[in-house]
Amino acid sequence: MYPLRRNRRLRANEAIRSLVRETIITPNDFLVPLFVVEGSGVKEEIASMPNYFRYSLDLLEKEVKELWSIGLKSVLLFVKVPDNLKDNKGTEALNPNGLMQRAIKTVKNVCPEMLVMTDVALDPYSAYGHDGIIENGIILNDPTSQVLSEMALSHAQAGADFVAPSDMMDGRIIQMRELLEDEGFTNTGIMSYSAKYASAFYGPFRDALDSAPVDMVDIPKDKKTYQMDYSNRIEAIRETEMDIDEGADIVMVKPGLCYLDIVRDIKNAVDVPVAVYQVSGEYAMIKAAAEKGWLDHDAVMMEQVTAIKRAGGDIIASYFAKDVVKLIS
Repeated sequence: MYPLRRNRRLRANEAIRSLVRETIITPNDFLVPLFVVEGSGVKEEIASMPNYFRYSLDLLEKEVKELWSIGLKSVLLFVKVPDNLKDNKGTEALNPNGLMQRAIKTVKNVCPEMLVMTDVALDPYSAYGHDGIIENGIILNDPTSQVLSEMALSHAQAGADFVAPSDMMDGRIIQMRELLEDEGFTNTGIMSYSAKYASAFYGPFRDALDSAPVDMVDIPKDKKTYQMDYSNRIEAIRETEMDIDEGADIVMVKPGLCYLDIVRDIKNAVDVPVAVYQVSGEYAMIKAAAEKGWLDHDAVMMEQVTAIKRAGGDIIASYFAKDVVKLIS
């Protein structure tokens, strides 16, 4: 006897597939990472991230206008700090006229409605490439959290809508939230990198900002004492719930594709938006394989971002954002 229900009826053509599709990608899903450098007229391609660039402030204006024109409404700012401004305490991070602070103002001046999120971490400012202050070979948690809180306040004063601590220090969210509240920035949001894993997929990003840990005696060679062990799952839920209790408005899982089980676990466990960072290594692998002709760039790109959203990602931070939006439009 033939089956009364044939599932293939709902796959018969693109019209019916579109009608019953469960996961739809739109420009509103994306947060666009932007890399900023000093100078004028600078648009530098990042060697390990083909077709992705660092921008000086004047060309950042042009890029932000283009993003807004195609429907992308949120950016996440990162800065490449000159070596002569780096030290062990991230002193330059608190400069009210620093590159990040000027980048925030640049975006807000050219496109006031653009949502601006900012990276809050010491590694771009650290002479050692770490997310924290180092003493006797140890990454210090509490002194680092204090600097990060002051850094977040500086970003809020410059006009940031959200600050995004990516450091994984314990207790930094409550310290940040309290300082922002005390200074009157009650509407400044916090997107916490709550489940950030010690991943091998970050290499191209560290090239982009020249922020890899340095190879020196008595300096930790990696970030495993503060970023999460990629073997752990339950810990991610605990970290995320603690950040929400401390005042995080949005939580993030990073990286994306290898951690979709974590995304779904967290989505099922919390009641705040969940962001997912499709990181530089994920981007670079698709670019490299496509250049070799080994896969279809656009097809794989769309499959990956759809998988992230299907797994529970409410917000996707992705270097593919412009490519995706241009493709689907």
